[in-house]
Amino acid sequence: MNFSLKRLWAVLTARLREFYRDTASWAWNLLMPVLILAGFAFIFQGDEKPLFTLALIGEPAAIELPLLQEDFVQVVEVPVAEREQALRKLQRHQYDLLLDVTRQPPRYWINALSERSRVLEELLLKSPLKVEAGGFRRGEVEGRDLRYVDWVMPGVLAMNMMFSCLWGVGWVVVRYRKNGVLRRLQATPLTPLEFLSAQVLARLTIIAFVTTAVFVGADWMIGFVMRGSWWVLGTVFFVGALCLTSMGLIVATRLKTEEVADGLLNLLSWPMMIFSGVWFSMENANPLAQAISGAMPLTWLVDAARRIMLDGAGLAEVAGDIGLLGGMALLLLLVSARLFRWS
Repeated sequence: MNFSLKRLWAVLTARLREFYRDTASWAWNLLMPVLILAGFAFIFQGDEKPLFTLALIGEPAAIELPLLQEDFVQVVEVPVAEREQALRKLQRHQYDLLLDVTRQPPRYWINALSERSRVLEELLLKSPLKVEAGGFRRGEVEGRDLRYVDWVMPGVLAMNMMFSCLWGVGWVVVRYRKNGVLRRLQATPLTPLEFLSAQVLARLTIIAFVTTAVFVGADWMIGFVMRGSWWVLGTVFFVGALCLTSMGLIVATRLKTEEVADGLLNLLSWPMMIFSGVWFSMENANPLAQAISGAMPLTWLVDAARRIMLDGAGLAEVAGDIGLLGGMALLLLLVSARLFRWS
């Protein structure tokens, strides 16, 4: 059969017409990159990050230390109750020095394997200060710099779960409505809550299989860090998947076209992908960006998974995140059942 440019042109123009007539699709293709860039610009606006990070337990006014006022030192105030977490961050090179001024005499810790930590210690000891006789007490921890792949792994797994949950339920149910499947199911005794619950359980089964496979494959390839309990991590991911799947159901309750569903699902997913600490820590981000991040379910999931995998957190330490995710999942499922329409 001879190659025909005329036929090629006919198919090409038909596809282009299909694209530009679908306003939801092309508008989103133009808008999505702009929104992502705007999100990054908003998160990272402000001055450059200082050279050193000093974690301080206690009030800065409790010790007259000029080093705390230097532009090249970022001071992070840490509550007394979070001393152990701060020491773990020092081990992972997230802090360069930990200073506790609630003790007499004041005490500081450095990471013996960090050059930056030793330099900051020198600056601390040479800085003029007013403390009681005896100066500082010194402490050491040891820990190598955490690989970025170890830090980002929990976020990538959670993000992959988010996309699977949102599209695997939200988009599919809308397609059922468009194809008339839901109209036929309406003629049966099936209730909206039963139908939606079945969709959630099916998606959770798929997520469990896929996430387990990704875990095993990733561990075989890169050997990621896992310091906590597999059962606790599994509980967090299960409740997180339930919450994200319920979010997808909210989108699917009334919509009739996949194109609009795609747009709304993207509108839900891209802020979570950027603001939930998947790719970078939100600790030094804009305060408003941190507040937005704290309101997102993916943030709770990523934070809990990261604490389990990297810090060895137990069930009690992530119970708050589990409770938030579970409560939101139940609320969204009930609202979805209330708003759901078969046609």
